Amino acid sequence: MKVIVKDLQQTKELAIQFANTLRIGDVVLLSGDLGAGKTTFTQFVFKHLGVEGVVNSPTFAVLKTYEAKGIVLNHFDAYRINTSEAIECGFDEVISSGEGITFIEWSENIKELLPQNCIKINITLVDNARQFEIVR
Repeated sequence: MKVIVKDLQQTKELAIQFANTLRIGDVVLLSGDLGAGKTTFTQFVFKHLGVEGVVNSPTFAVLKTYEAKGIVLNHFDAYRINTSEAIECGFDEVISSGEGITFIEWSENIKELLPQNCIKINITLVDNARQFEIVR
């Protein structure tokens, strides 16, 4: 599915629609250039699922975990790490647990650790808009 969004409100609406389709155990891979909107999309999804407080980029922390309505939400950023560093951070344990829902930015840096049935979201800048391609 490909969707063009022209502003933050449309991004939020898409994130809400997407959030309503998620199930425990889902792993969502977000790709796109710096500034494409990966973290913003994740923030909208997590807020819709019930996260209170600030949801920000885990670039320097690598992994941030939130809880909302009894659901564990993991936000992982592999921008600055490789496979062995991801293992040191406990990434493989988070994924193999099957608990919660996990969003991973820059997953291409740790592709060896990814499960087979991931949801892929690629965000590209198109003129003054963003194209979200969601593949299940």
